[in-house]
Amino acid sequence: MVFVDEAEIDAIAGSGGNGLVAFRREKFVPRGGPSGGDGGHGGSVMVEVDSSLGTLADLRYKHHYRAERGGDGGPDNKKGKDAADLVIKVPPGTIVYDRATNELFADMVEFAQSVVVARGGVGGRGNASFATSTEQAPKFAEKGEPGESLELRLELKLLADVGIIGYPNVGKSTLISKVSAARPKIADYPFTTLIPNLGVVRVEEGRSFVMADIPGLIEGAHEGVGLGVQFLRHVERTKVLLHMLDVSGLTGRNPLDDYRKINDELRLFSEKLAALPRIIALNKMDAPGASETAEQVERQLSQEDLPLFRISALTGEGLQPLLYALADAVEKQKAEAAPLAEEVVRFTVSPQKETWSARKDSDHEYSVSGRDVERVVAMTDLGNEYALRRLHRRFERLGLNKELKKMGARDGDTVRIGAAEFEYKEEDVEE
Repeated sequence: MVFVDEAEIDAIAGSGGNGLVAFRREKFVPRGGPSGGDGGHGGSVMVEVDSSLGTLADLRYKHHYRAERGGDGGPDNKKGKDAADLVIKVPPGTIVYDRATNELFADMVEFAQSVVVARGGVGGRGNASFATSTEQAPKFAEKGEPGESLELRLELKLLADVGIIGYPNVGKSTLISKVSAARPKIADYPFTTLIPNLGVVRVEEGRSFVMADIPGLIEGAHEGVGLGVQFLRHVERTKVLLHMLDVSGLTGRNPLDDYRKINDELRLFSEKLAALPRIIALNKMDAPGASETAEQVERQLSQEDLPLFRISALTGEGLQPLLYALADAVEKQKAEAAPLAEEVVRFTVSPQKETWSARKDSDHEYSVSGRDVERVVAMTDLGNEYALRRLHRRFERLGLNKELKKMGARDGDTVRIGAAEFEYKEEDVEE
């Protein structure tokens, strides 16, 4: 039974630290050289495979993942501290998509595989890094590069870990709605559920499993009665069976007879299915007289040597110990099972060529976009006239001014690059 577990997160990398403008101030050295240090690199956001995880449940409780920014540069050429990367753990088999474009970003299939989904910004260079033979005392430094950000959708195709079996109307749908985010249709009549309901059950942080509410099995299911064969095939792929019995007495059926009939159907369909680990839940303990019925069932099943829990799926009574027992059983099965040979679709993402483009927004307004040029602007201290001069020289080398002139830009027109606005000037900036 395949179930698509999905989570949406925002990955925000840390910006680089700012470079510093500073000059040495030493005794007897009236004109010390530049000594501003570089900023540290911002932390990247990474996605990494953790084979101990089985679902994406933990990612539903936190949607924003932000790495720290790098430290600012210091005097005496001191470099700012690099920020640590932020690692998001996912189970093997997770597919990562760019949420904005729906493009595949990475397939996480190998043990300890990791991928950077948002790269941290590089630290800005301090003025000491710009000293040359012709400019021995630069009075500007770079700001840290902004960190990348990406909206991601993660998908994981799962097989159900726990299959809930039992006669119709024993409370299977109620249980799965109580312990997961699944919202099955629930009504008081046989064959309420015509398709399996699935939900991710989060026991605690780092522990979760997929539970399948299997449609009601009845006598003759192995021969196709009540769509039984189709559903039995689903059950066969689970790791643990949760056999629910109704001890309320409201149905008029004997829970022990139901138990034996369901077991017979499992055995007649597949010995492998009948041999799956099993846990028994006596449900509807909130009903009058349920305790007496539960005691009779427990006495009769004492020789089965199976874990048995009294619960009420409706009120939540006894559910927590049951969930921990199921999680333990699933984890034991996963540890003992041989890895499944599954077809894995692999792909590569071709690196994009760094380009920029310009467009005319109106008679006197232009926009320039592109990672390279936007990065240069973001790392420039626009309040520093020396840094601005250097920026305009970069524009000339990129051919930006020439292109804008071809498009009809004139003195005084507005040019937007990223979050910044500039006034266009026709004359070239002197080197």
